[in-house]
Amino acid sequence: MKKTSYMIVAMMLMFALAACGQDKNNEGSTNGAEAGTETSGEVTLKVGASPVPHAKLLEVVKPMLKEQGVNLEIIEFNDYVQPNTQLYEKQIDANFFQHMPYLEQFNKDKGYDLVSAAGIHIEPFGAYSKKITKIDELKEGAKVVIPNDPSNGGRALALMAENGLLTLKDGVGVNGTVADITENPKKLDIREVEAATLPRVLGEVDLALINTNYALEADLVPTKDALFIEGSDSPYVNILVARPDNKDSEAMQKLAAALRSPEVKKFIEDTYKGAIVAAF
Repeated sequence: MKKTSYMIVAMMLMFALAACGQDKNNEGSTNGAEAGTETSGEVTLKVGASPVPHAKLLEVVKPMLKEQGVNLEIIEFNDYVQPNTQLYEKQIDANFFQHMPYLEQFNKDKGYDLVSAAGIHIEPFGAYSKKITKIDELKEGAKVVIPNDPSNGGRALALMAENGLLTLKDGVGVNGTVADITENPKKLDIREVEAATLPRVLGEVDLALINTNYALEADLVPTKDALFIEGSDSPYVNILVARPDNKDSEAMQKLAAALRSPEVKKFIEDTYKGAIVAAF
């Protein structure tokens, strides 16, 4: 009988200790009220970004944010879909890779409600070739590739129209599609390709309209290598994107302010020399 009592007491103590341990684990995994996860008074922000220039700019502000109690975790992506999907699903807290027209189209297509937290920089869109050195050399029937997403595809066609390669229906502007081409005097063979693959097929085509971030990753210098390029007045400002529930959090506002700081502006000017232009 006495032995049974000891066993009951021992079991009760084990359950009590297990309960205490569970409480401590729960305390340690509590999410902060701010965007991201709070640990020991420091908020962690997980931000998805294209490697160049977005992740590079985030690296510049990382130590600045550390001093303000924000631990910036940079997660690199090489596509334009997963950063938005993971943000919406709350796997990351923000992303930095896109412009507003792309976000608006993505939200519309997916039924998402992602929002801009700040405008940071402009990446002038350019046309590149490994077969010709000036646009006049483009032959009849030449192969041309453009991004296959609506916002960047329309932007590429508008840039081609601006440089006399084709004519689009009146009023379509940057929202045009291949079906909106009314005149194609050189009978260009225009094909739509995933944006990330454009630099890789550059050697196989006569002309490629490439987003600046992918051009930089491929060691192309937009201001030197592009046959023609958008002006610095491009409306396609690259933005820091968040969700409605964390856009106005203190941590997110600190990140937005850091990305629009004089230090980042100087880094853009010194590093990219006009290939990227600060939008603040």
